[in-house]
Amino acid sequence: MNHKVGRRAALQKAAFGIGILLSAATAPRGPAQAQPAPLKLMILGDSITAGYGLPEAEAWPVKLEAALKAAGQSVRVIGAGVSGDTTAGGKARLDWALADAPDAVIVALGGNDGLRGLPPATSEANLDDILTRLKAKNLPVLLAGMLAPPNLGADYGRDFAATFQNLAKKHPEIVFYPFLLEGVAGEQALNQADRIHPNPDGVAEMVRRMMPAVRELLSKTRGA
Repeated sequence: MNHKVGRRAALQKAAFGIGILLSAATAPRGPAQAQPAPLKLMILGDSITAGYGLPEAEAWPVKLEAALKAAGQSVRVIGAGVSGDTTAGGKARLDWALADAPDAVIVALGGNDGLRGLPPATSEANLDDILTRLKAKNLPVLLAGMLAPPNLGADYGRDFAATFQNLAKKHPEIVFYPFLLEGVAGEQALNQADRIHPNPDGVAEMVRRMMPAVRELLSKTRGA
């Protein structure tokens, strides 16, 4: 056998193999698989949603988003909270808030109506308008109820609580969470000095208790 010919053939084969590898490495690749955009969950609320008295990183919308991501759900929580807002204020700015094109909405209004002693029938009418408009846009909704301060009397407290119960019956398609501050209201260790707004521990408790209802809400969205 001619050893020179053998070596030449071996070198040609090696060069051919390297050429194939280089071609594969430099060949243009198709576009990467696009990841679905995260769901957008908007909270239409007041100072509790706005994170009154808290660092931005400790606000309820931020902590809720973090909890959902930790649970494996790709969700961006939009905090549409205005301190001092009533149900009338939320009704007036609803269209503006919806410019963010959310996939689902939490309505967390009414606390300031109760603090001001506004007529429960007026609060109910405002919230009914909000829920009706959201339904017309085919947006899944979670309605978070509130309770009135005890100093306004038992009759007012009963009528105020009935506001949210009535709405839940009128709009059976919504997810109803009876009391936004369940397990937090009245607990000194979970509230700021004003005893109205939750502190970071109170926010964490809110998120923990609401998670099942929020996940039910998200199950109603597109692609769920």
